[in-house]
Amino acid sequence: MAPSRPFLGGVTMFSDRLNKTRKERGITAQKMADELQTGIRNYRKYESGDAKPTLDGLVQIADILDVSTDYLLCRDEFLAKHVD
Repeated sequence: MAPSRPFLGGVTMFSDRLNKTRKERGITAQKMADELQTGIRNYRKYESGDAKPTLDGLVQIADILDVSTDYLLCRDEFLAKHVD
């Protein structure tokens, strides 16, 4: 398997935060896949770090989980440091 390229906050960081947040919200992976109008196998690739959502998909995931895209990309700490 080829090494994955960095994905803003990092593929692993994104996939871990996606999985953790989904579970905290009590949403099943199947429900996420249904909401995103994709297959469960494809959605599971987001959580395993084997695939990345499109920008539109990222926004949709954030909306479903009621979090910011920055949070999913693990940029919340960075933003907190730069608040005026």
